[in-house]
Amino acid sequence: LQLVESGGGLVQPGGSLRLSCVDSGFTLDYYAIGWFRQAPGKEREGVSCISSSGDSTNYADSVKGRFSISRDNAKNTVYLQMNSLKPEDTAVYYCAATDRLCKKFSDEYDYWGQGTQVTVSS
Repeated sequence: LQLVESGGGLVQPGGSLRLSCVDSGFTLDYYAIGWFRQAPGKEREGVSCISSSGDSTNYADSVKGRFSISRDNAKNTVYLQMNSLKPEDTAVYYCAATDRLCKKFSDEYDYWGQGTQVTVSS
């Protein structure tokens, strides 16, 4: 897999962004996709995940009610809709793939994108 993230940028607090994760080669149909983020000086943390079927999703407590993950397998793309953004959401966001079901730990994900910067600031 070759995962590519896009959609990051600079946004004011309270604003929205939609991140996309696409694979340029193989289908994502068989993979659960997780979104992770890493802020400067902090450890990487899991944000959200969606199973290969799309039937199961999960979210970090810090983003519940504000972020929404979805997938369009016909377009080979997974989305992370981020609303009501806060300065503490500022980080590099990565998507990662693992077999079928979401995993708890980042080292259980086999494929990673290069990341996209999200900056929330006035």
